[in-house]
Amino acid sequence: MLRRTLLQSAAAAAFLGFAGTAAAATTLRVGVTAGLHAEILEKVVPFAKERGLILKIYEFQDYVRPNAALADGDLDLNIFQTKPFLDAACRDRGYKLTAVGKTFTFPMAFYSKKIKTLDELKKGARIGIPNDPSQGGRALILLAKAGVITLKDPTNLTSSVLDIQKNPKRVRIVELEAAQLPHALADLDAAAINGNYANSAGLNPTKDGILVEDGKSPYVNYIVVRDTDKTKPWVKTFIEAYQQPAVSEFITKHYAGTVIPAF
Repeated sequence: MLRRTLLQSAAAAAFLGFAGTAAAATTLRVGVTAGLHAEILEKVVPFAKERGLILKIYEFQDYVRPNAALADGDLDLNIFQTKPFLDAACRDRGYKLTAVGKTFTFPMAFYSKKIKTLDELKKGARIGIPNDPSQGGRALILLAKAGVITLKDPTNLTSSVLDIQKNPKRVRIVELEAAQLPHALADLDAAAINGNYANSAGLNPTKDGILVEDGKSPYVNYIVVRDTDKTKPWVKTFIEAYQQPAVSEFITKHYAGTVIPAF
């Protein structure tokens, strides 16, 4: 956990005075991964404040702790994951978490410092993919669509290396933490890097990617809460604050089309 952004009590008091009500504002602890998710959530803060929500933003450097913290009650919601990833986490760890609202999507892409197209891959080339079931499967499906490998079921979003049926170039799949893949790129022949980590590393899928997901990807990122909270009024209010036209406009302009609003 690197940073916590706190809206000061004076800001809350100012809102209450503006609203003309003695009711206390609702404080929400929101977990996000560092980079894009955190940047975009900062733009949501004023819209949340207008609606009586004070946000405390907690940044994480991995994909494991945000769900653990939410399940344990240390967060009220998190924003960092796709539905396939959430489903896998709930199945494997027994979390009772629910996706309640869409945020945005960004395409996964393969990058390389050694080749310009996948046709240049040599036998035994080392290809990095994320080591979590959802994002790893996403990378393998992309490789299969490009003809590098074949899978038992190319529609299975949680495909693993065990599902590889044909591997004509005998490429070696190297599974690493998603956040480490940009740093390992120089040691690999190619690597699949998630949009937020690619952006943090200065990589643009459109300009730098040698294999890029198309716009039909099922990997939209969601606002996630505990099952017991999904019907609480603040959930609907937060979704409304996030899905503002101004937030959508910021995403489209600031990230130059590499991040796509899903609302």
